[in-house]
Amino acid sequence: MSDTLALTCELIRRRSVTPEDAGCQDLMIERLAAAGFRIEELPFGAVRNFWARRGDAGPLFCFAGHTDVVPPGPLEQWHSDPFEPVIRDGILYGRGAADMKSSLAAMLDATTEFVTRRPRHRGSLAFLITSDEEGRAREGTLKVMETLTARGERIDWCVIGEPSCHARLGDTLRIGRRGSLSGILTVHGQQGHVAYPQLARNPIQSFAPVLAELYERKLDDGNEFFPPSSFQVVQIESDAGAPNVTPDALRARFNFRYSTVWDHERLKAWTQALFDAHGLEYTLDWHLSGEPFLTPVAELVEGAAAAVEAVTGIRPELSTGGGTSDGRFIAPSGAHVVEFGPVNATIHKANEQIPVADIEQLRAVYYAILEKMLG
Repeated sequence: MSDTLALTCELIRRRSVTPEDAGCQDLMIERLAAAGFRIEELPFGAVRNFWARRGDAGPLFCFAGHTDVVPPGPLEQWHSDPFEPVIRDGILYGRGAADMKSSLAAMLDATTEFVTRRPRHRGSLAFLITSDEEGRAREGTLKVMETLTARGERIDWCVIGEPSCHARLGDTLRIGRRGSLSGILTVHGQQGHVAYPQLARNPIQSFAPVLAELYERKLDDGNEFFPPSSFQVVQIESDAGAPNVTPDALRARFNFRYSTVWDHERLKAWTQALFDAHGLEYTLDWHLSGEPFLTPVAELVEGAAAAVEAVTGIRPELSTGGGTSDGRFIAPSGAHVVEFGPVNATIHKANEQIPVADIEQLRAVYYAILEKMLG
């Protein structure tokens, strides 16, 4: 068993269900300290974070990731204990195998090999690790970046080990993410008897044409790297408690996933103008998960893509697909951010898995990126 595979298994054994870290960061810190990194633990609330840096000069290259995992779900759907790594037919099974404990192990081993071979590498190397990516994501990378920004410490290049690939390791390199903006809406009406609708104000009737227009409107056509922005309702309810009574309120939650054509303030204004044009009486609260970001095709993107191709033989597609990631907290600082990690087909599912051979290739990709950026 290789060192990288052994470390992946040791990380999986630690039940780090968000926001718990369960000692995963201690394993990482021990190895990084031995490799000459200065360690700074940055806990916020129940969340463990650390920032490790080797060197003081620029440019600053950072590996970022998370030790927390989602709950395993129904245990009867697993073929083995989700927190006891098992290898069957060349496949490693366990919660976090793909998201993203194999990436953490590969980053660590690639880094320790790199600094051993190149102890006087150019620039500086850093790790930004949190246990709050799968949860609320309010006391993890977001807080660490606020700390770094406040003291003028700036990341130039960042590689996040999120599972990015679609069918084969190497087929996708993420260079951005869509923004995510949620609305929590209450449409106000007036309760009444169903037989006398003229004496009431049914919020369902008021909202129906608005909802239809929201789905019919094209927000944009996307651009070279982003698909068209989208709107989806994820929850809607209205009930007066009796079949012969129209309700006095409708409650809904909706979400925009949007490209760099928009920012959240313009999207809010556009939505509220539509509601006002329909004469809705409403209360609306907003929750911004993150603005979209796009890393330009320059030194980091080109270097990472070349490293992936050199190791895997596949020229990766440059993508902005998927949901949100902690890249949304790092990119606004001016850092160039890419994401590269395992195939994501089984993440958050029972029997999460990664081919053992992919773990070694992942380590080799990260090493090749380090050589290109700091070698």
